[in-house]
Amino acid sequence: MMAMVNLSLPAPAKSPSRPPPKLSSHTSVPLSVNRPVNFEPLRHRLIKHLDAGHLHKAISTLDVMASHNAHQDLVTYSLLLKACIRSRDFQLGKLVHCHLTESKLELDSVLFNSLISLYSKAGDWTKAREIFESMGNKRDLVSWSAMISCFANNKMSFEAILTFLYMLDNGFLPNEYCFTAVIRACSTSEFFPIGEIILGFLVKTGYLDFDTNVGCALIDMFVKGNSDLESAFKVFDKMPDRNVVAWTLMITRCTQLSYPSGAIELFVDMVLGGYMPDRFTLSGIISACTELESESLYLGKQLHSWVIRSGFASDVCIGCSLVDMYAKCTIDGSLDDSRRVFDRMENHNVMSWTAIITGYIQCGGRDMEAIELFCKMIEGPVPPNHFTFSSVLKACGNLSDSHTGEQFYAQAVKHGFASDDYVGNSLISMYAKSGRMDDAQKAFESLFEKNLDSYNTVVDAYAKNLDSEGAFELFHEISDFGVEVNAFTFTSLLSGASSIGAIGKGEQIHARLLKSGFQSNQCICNALISMYARCGHIEAAFQVFNEMGDRNVITWTSMITGFAKHGFAARALEIFHEMLKAGIRPNEITYIAVLSACSHAGLVSEGWEIFKSMHKEHEIAPRMEHYACMVDLLGRSGLLREAIEFINKMPCTPDALVWRTFLGACRVHHDKELGEHSAKMILQQDPHDTAAHILLSNLYASSGQWEDVARIRKNMKERNLIKEAGCSWIEVDNKIHRFHVADTSHPQVQEIYDKLDEMALKIKGLGYVPNTDFVLHELEEEQKEQFVFQHSEKIAVAFGLITTSRPKPIRVFKNLRVCGDCHTAIKYISMATGREIVLRDSNRFHHIKNGTCSCNDYW
Repeated sequence: MMAMVNLSLPAPAKSPSRPPPKLSSHTSVPLSVNRPVNFEPLRHRLIKHLDAGHLHKAISTLDVMASHNAHQDLVTYSLLLKACIRSRDFQLGKLVHCHLTESKLELDSVLFNSLISLYSKAGDWTKAREIFESMGNKRDLVSWSAMISCFANNKMSFEAILTFLYMLDNGFLPNEYCFTAVIRACSTSEFFPIGEIILGFLVKTGYLDFDTNVGCALIDMFVKGNSDLESAFKVFDKMPDRNVVAWTLMITRCTQLSYPSGAIELFVDMVLGGYMPDRFTLSGIISACTELESESLYLGKQLHSWVIRSGFASDVCIGCSLVDMYAKCTIDGSLDDSRRVFDRMENHNVMSWTAIITGYIQCGGRDMEAIELFCKMIEGPVPPNHFTFSSVLKACGNLSDSHTGEQFYAQAVKHGFASDDYVGNSLISMYAKSGRMDDAQKAFESLFEKNLDSYNTVVDAYAKNLDSEGAFELFHEISDFGVEVNAFTFTSLLSGASSIGAIGKGEQIHARLLKSGFQSNQCICNALISMYARCGHIEAAFQVFNEMGDRNVITWTSMITGFAKHGFAARALEIFHEMLKAGIRPNEITYIAVLSACSHAGLVSEGWEIFKSMHKEHEIAPRMEHYACMVDLLGRSGLLREAIEFINKMPCTPDALVWRTFLGACRVHHDKELGEHSAKMILQQDPHDTAAHILLSNLYASSGQWEDVARIRKNMKERNLIKEAGCSWIEVDNKIHRFHVADTSHPQVQEIYDKLDEMALKIKGLGYVPNTDFVLHELEEEQKEQFVFQHSEKIAVAFGLITTSRPKPIRVFKNLRVCGDCHTAIKYISMATGREIVLRDSNRFHHIKNGTCSCNDYW
């Protein structure tokens, strides 16, 4: 409709900065009351102002004439209205309407149509409809098109379609503008089926074969209404006259439907076809680079160069895309390039501020800088929008700083975003990440309108807080309300199941998503791989992997991580090399997974080779996690001197993670001297590091240095450092049963301890001897033996023996590293009972069967 109106408009008018004149104002020019006034010069002046684009001066002249009861003709009023519409100065347009009403002139269809267009673009569809209905038999095809377009623009799809049908009933045959408007109204999932019917009508008329606007509307209908990129391409290929707008639209829609490579191909075809990209094209193609999994930064930099050569370097829209691209695609995790683009932008809008703030949050570990940028933003002239507030609340959640988050939420309320879904959902997430689930639930309940995103946010919050029961209750609530769940809902539920090892719930979700038709969704398949792997069923994970047709870097990395955690290093390396052959570029997480696989299997030479290939072959600069993996690889292998030498040669200062990893290796290999050194280095960086105190205490305890143990424990008590209590759990009949050391709280406690006593006798007969070195308290030997046999993982295994049938593996999960004595005892239990026992601790999985473990006693 906009294109139709603009065809007969004059050149764009420039609006002066002074406010428009009021209708009641009168000129101060002295006029004689004794002689007639000649208004012809004023008419010429008005036309002259319009021709020059001086719209305010033209309206002032009209106001002078109106004060003396002299009015322009319909043609002049039509020119004035169209100039107001073109310059989007709707207040001036309404003022012209007032003059027109006072003139008592009988309006023709041209003026009526201009008034409909004016109020439509001003968002006042009620007034537009009132004018349309008052036209009577003066309605023409333009009037109907304008009204259909008005409803479509104001998201009133049903009214737009109904008006289109009324138009047909009144004997009007639609033209390209009518079709464009009604197709736009059908660009939703609800009205897409009607759009397909209109498409059949459209094909018969022949407009599809020559009109670019109709083609663009159809592309949007297929993409927005049905996520059907294939049909959109068919329409695009059928368009004989493609302009830059059509190319840009297709590029943008490819990116939005996660087909960035298609967007790149289109861009290349466009340029080779002789079309010159505009700022919208360049912004869209830079966004496509952001979504690419490989070579994204290389392409992005080339496009940045093109932007500069094309003279678009100062364009705010392109600047925002570049800020986002550099933030997401940087190889080393640095935001320097993104920040440079941001700082060099001459003008900032809310999009550029939000892009850089979001970039710092997504980078990881830069949330405080994001908050500082937000504070700087609100001191300036650009007010934040709901996306900005949503981002900064995420930063507060990542920092578990709910106090600051509440202050920012108060600001959001002041800015009028109290009822905004994005802000409300981010508030829920912020409370959840801060451990305040009660407040998260209250924030959810206080939402003005709960939609699927709201439910997904709180389901995800429960899942991340290891409350799978709460997550599943909400899932059933969503189903009861008839809300159709999406991929994110299933992904969150799978994450919740995997975090606690609830394979029964995971299998239920798998069955449900198969019924819902999500079995081919890449994101869900990745979550399924992770769920089965983390729940101890690695073969089920591999089956999902093998059945996937479209794998991305996350898919491959999830499978490598699964094999690594289960101790199948050879299979992990095999998948890694298959990934490289398939042309998938590994990322930082992939290398952490494959180095971890080498670490768990003691593959030192392979680990060194892979570590060196990171930067050499894929230009990935090692992060602290990669250095920690290498320290773990060397330390587990007993190469403590090589490990400390590696740490000392690191190009960056080793953080607490690296030293903590090394301290763990010192504890395993009983190297007190190096252990004390590493603990000292950790506590220099963070005197309140609980893990360092505990590892050093355990190192002293294993050497019988009880005075040193007591000193550390006293120091921890004085600093209020609390050791995480060991806990093991097992899922039986879709219910999680948790146990602590010497636990007697379970309803079946007598049966459990009877089974423990029975197992103790059996495995001692097979040669098991309790290793009391793992009792980290100063007790009598007999007490130590009793104590070690009441560890939480043994209790969980005993419960599994009395509640699960023989063919099924017993799957036990522990929040800490498995005790060495428990590892030995469970191997004997598997031999005595013929049962397979899968044990997941904080580091890895142990598949124990017939007295042997998949870790080969190396963990």
